[in-house]
Amino acid sequence: MLVTPTILVLLGLFLGAWTLAAAVTIALSEARRRETKAAMASNRRLTRLVDESPAQMMLVHPDGQIRGPARLAGWLGLEAMPAFLSQLSAPDRGLPPEQLNALAEAVLQTQRSSRAFAMSISARGSRKSLAVRGNLADPLVAPTGSAQLWFFDNTATELAVSRMRVETAQAKGDFAALSGLIEAAPMPMWFRGTDGALRLVNSAYVRAVAAQNAQQVVAEGIELVERIEGLSPAEVAAQASAQGLPIERVVASTINGQRRTLRVSDLPLGEGGVAGYAVDIEDMEELSRSLRAFREAQRSLLDLLSSGVAQFDSVRQLVFANQPFQRLFGLHSADMQGGLGFERWLDVARDIGRVPEARDYPAWRRDHVGWFAQNAAQDEAWPLSDGTHLRIAAQPMPDGGLLLIAEDRTETLRISAMRDTLLRTRTATFDSLFEAVAVFAPDGRMQIWNRRFAAAWGLEGDFLDDHPHISVLLDHVGAMLAQPGQARALGDCVRAATLERRETGGRVSLLDGRTLEYAGMPLPDGNGLLIALDITDSQKAEDALRERNAALIEADHLKTRFLANMSYEFRTPLTSIGGFAEMLQMGLGGDLSDSGREYVEAILTSVTRLSGQIETVLDLSQSEAGMLPLARESVDILPFLTALVKEREARIEEGHIALNLRGNSGAGRIPADPRRLGRALGHLVDNAIAATHGKPGGGQILIDLAHHRVSGHEVLRIAISDDGAGMDAASLARALGGLRIGPDGTAIERRQGLGLPLARQLIEAHGGTLELTSQPGKGTTALVDLPMEAQA
Repeated sequence: MLVTPTILVLLGLFLGAWTLAAAVTIALSEARRRETKAAMASNRRLTRLVDESPAQMMLVHPDGQIRGPARLAGWLGLEAMPAFLSQLSAPDRGLPPEQLNALAEAVLQTQRSSRAFAMSISARGSRKSLAVRGNLADPLVAPTGSAQLWFFDNTATELAVSRMRVETAQAKGDFAALSGLIEAAPMPMWFRGTDGALRLVNSAYVRAVAAQNAQQVVAEGIELVERIEGLSPAEVAAQASAQGLPIERVVASTINGQRRTLRVSDLPLGEGGVAGYAVDIEDMEELSRSLRAFREAQRSLLDLLSSGVAQFDSVRQLVFANQPFQRLFGLHSADMQGGLGFERWLDVARDIGRVPEARDYPAWRRDHVGWFAQNAAQDEAWPLSDGTHLRIAAQPMPDGGLLLIAEDRTETLRISAMRDTLLRTRTATFDSLFEAVAVFAPDGRMQIWNRRFAAAWGLEGDFLDDHPHISVLLDHVGAMLAQPGQARALGDCVRAATLERRETGGRVSLLDGRTLEYAGMPLPDGNGLLIALDITDSQKAEDALRERNAALIEADHLKTRFLANMSYEFRTPLTSIGGFAEMLQMGLGGDLSDSGREYVEAILTSVTRLSGQIETVLDLSQSEAGMLPLARESVDILPFLTALVKEREARIEEGHIALNLRGNSGAGRIPADPRRLGRALGHLVDNAIAATHGKPGGGQILIDLAHHRVSGHEVLRIAISDDGAGMDAASLARALGGLRIGPDGTAIERRQGLGLPLARQLIEAHGGTLELTSQPGKGTTALVDLPMEAQA
């Protein structure tokens, strides 16, 4: 068979067409495959979306068959979706029979009438609540006459609805209760709208504004309070609403004809409006004013107390301290105004030594800070380092504060110690007395006694320990008396001292021969003191003294007569001797030889010296006996002393003594006996001359006159000093001693002569004083003070 080119061309065209058709077929197949794959993926997505959706669908065919996902079976409490609708109920799971019957009836009605339905079901053993919505299915989805049921998990919604129902019911009950509470509230309460107008008021508000009812108050806008600082109550409420914050203020308002203080509060309630209420605080304000007045009065009173008082508040800050407390602990006004804390106060007190020393001060301070938490009062003694003793009392207050009381017990303890010492001293003193002492109370019972009281009355210690009554005591004492009837006088003495408050006394004789003298004296504390003294020996001595006194009186009479006759008895013989000697010296007895004349001169010298000694003895004796006569006259002291010095001029020159008499013509006059004062001052000048006589180089004597006042009187002082050998204290005492009575009462001892004793007695007789001072090797000074004449 020949293959022509035409055939080849046709064959090529056919093969090409065949190849092209195959390529197109392959391309179309690939496109369809991709579309199928996309459709399958979309179907899977849709299926997954349906499975995960909150709603599950079930199709119910006219014959009762059902189709639905496995998830819906789980919602219904089944392991797998059954084939028919009637199988949705099982003995222990699935739908309850009554719910299944209601669902089947609703599905049947929908299949017959195409009417949709909605209901709620719940599977047994499950907490889920399912909402079912049914309608007739689209023929494209299911066979004609099928029902389409959508199941929704309505558990959360049902719970929320149930909760809302409960809350709604509770809110209604709370609103009713709140409305009743507001209406029954004793305080005015109200509610304002957003425009500030009153919307609601309670009965207390109506009564406060004296309105007829709440409708009248709301309609007329009757306000409870007036404008304050140009703002009406509605404007204040508007401010609270705008700021979103409550506003509270204290205002005054007239309620029931009385001016009352109210605390008004406006509370914003968001978009709803503003609520308000008013609390009558007039009583509280009055109480607050009374409390402030009481606190001020209390603090003023505390300032007058001697004890320190301080108050700390609930945060342990010092709010008050009276003046004694501030002085005790060195507090200043800055401490009071700066809110000094309790711990800081302890530190400040410790710095100034006003708290006791503590080994562990931080622990000690923590213990005392714990006083604020105690229920009972605390009491401590604080001995300080400076010897001060403080008593600290801490009283916790109901508000959490602390009242601190500090009392300085230093003086009290000192007085207590002194009292104990006095009691012990009194007891020791009582026991050491020579008298028998006892103290009786006003009721007659013995309180205190000493040992001598028991011994004096012959009483036993055991008997006195019972503090016997005076009547019982007198029974025992009466048996000891020589005359028992005298016991009554002893009881009268105690009664007079305790009840009549007067002193009495007496004397009793005991059977043993003793004599007791007693006395009763009232004491300042109302008790009576009974003193008894054994005077047995003194009674005997008294009799002897009476006899001796009579003898002394007779001796005094003899002494008086002796002094009266001594002048005549001594001077008459001496005058006769002197007169005869002078006659011999004058040659009346004939011429005398030289030796005879010397003897006569010696006799005259001895007579003169003996006359002076006799005068001294007489003056001294009369002065000691108080019989020295003084012939006082006005004496100008400076010429008087000058004459005394001139009388001794020869001895002064013989001893090469420098005598200096210092004074002026206005030295003054004194009332004195010139003869006896001259003898006294002459003795002092003679002693000065004798002390300086024979001193190598000559001695010095100074006589100085001066005036001074003693006890408001003018006194003339005469100072006579020398620079002689001086005397020690013992020698000076012997020089002033002169004559002394011996131990036997009769002998006369001679000391250093009679000059100084006589001079002292003569000066004292003139109302003056004599004082001698001397030092060995430095000389002696005699100071004579004499009263001067009163100036006319």
